[in-house]
Amino acid sequence: MTLASDLARGRAAAASPHALARYRSEFPIFRDRIYLNTCSLGALGERTRRKVAEFLDVWQSRGASAWYDVWWAGLGDLRARYARLIGAAPAEIALAPSISVAVSAVAESLDYGRRPKVVVTSLDFPTVAYQWLAKRARGVELVVVESPDQVSVPVEAIARAVDDRTALVATSHVYFTSGAIQDLRGVADAAHARGALCLIDAYQSVGQVPVDVRAAGVDVLTAGGLKWLLGGPGIVFAYIKEELARRLEPTIAGWFGHRDQFAFDPRRLTFHDDARRFELGTPALAAVHAQLGGLEYVEEIGVPAIRAVTAALTEDLIARAQALSFRPKMAADPAARSAIVMLPAADPAAAVGHLADGGIIADARPGHVRFSPFFYNVQEDHVTALERLATYRGH
Repeated sequence: MTLASDLARGRAAAASPHALARYRSEFPIFRDRIYLNTCSLGALGERTRRKVAEFLDVWQSRGASAWYDVWWAGLGDLRARYARLIGAAPAEIALAPSISVAVSAVAESLDYGRRPKVVVTSLDFPTVAYQWLAKRARGVELVVVESPDQVSVPVEAIARAVDDRTALVATSHVYFTSGAIQDLRGVADAAHARGALCLIDAYQSVGQVPVDVRAAGVDVLTAGGLKWLLGGPGIVFAYIKEELARRLEPTIAGWFGHRDQFAFDPRRLTFHDDARRFELGTPALAAVHAQLGGLEYVEEIGVPAIRAVTAALTEDLIARAQALSFRPKMAADPAARSAIVMLPAADPAAAVGHLADGGIIADARPGHVRFSPFFYNVQEDHVTALERLATYRGH
């Protein structure tokens, strides 16, 4: 059987679009591109663009006077909507401009005197590890739990690394290097069994995989607009469990964390009684509005429905890739696979450039080309992308 005949069969087997494909027309990039890179940046939707335009119109017509009603209300609305998305209370949500800032605000509030150890894994996005590597001069010890297969990290291995000197276990819900989904409850239980806290980087999961912070039992969870929440860069949130937020005292501060921020008193700092105490400076309002628009899609569809469609698209992409002799790096159990598919490549950057020359947007990670289908993708996207990648590999 030839490559050409395999590709022809693949095109013939591309089924009718799924029900959520009706949203595809709201994402203009599909007019002349195939977009398979949501785990780097969600595609721009018309609702998101309208929300940003609405912000600009208000800025133009009202200027700073809009702060005291429209924009202030928008911040509260966003906290509440983020909270609903993960099963939290609005008072447990703090806004930040990036995961790095959100994690820093929490990390700087911990006491490492008696518990100087922080446990991470080798598959986490490096921002997680960098936070505590930067604290080594203060006596913080970073323990990196290795992955036996470069796909996932067993909860048992994480549990073995935790002891009575551990302040925190910080790891991912979905590993950006493989798309594997981690067992949050297992990680939280492993941390709590030795008196440690559990912080989860959920940037790669919230929006594509259902998340319930109560059921998971985690103490802190971060995510945001860049990827699966379709809000673009510049806006994230930190969930901080209510009793923990009240107990921790930030050691980096900004005026949005002050309970009486309009008192403008440089001699007194009184933090909010809830997660807002971890907020710092003035939020980027354009990013806030972009996120409010992106959330319209996620809320209207519902994350369980998104998960059902993306899981089917993921399995379709994997099956088509394997039929063309690609060997995806993935979790063995389909239930543990997110909508991130890693295909080994000798020169990932060159392969991604070849795809881009053909109007196909993917991304490169060490040793792999990364595809990430979302609800606005269809099977035909996979056929076209794999066809071009296979011909490049053959070349």
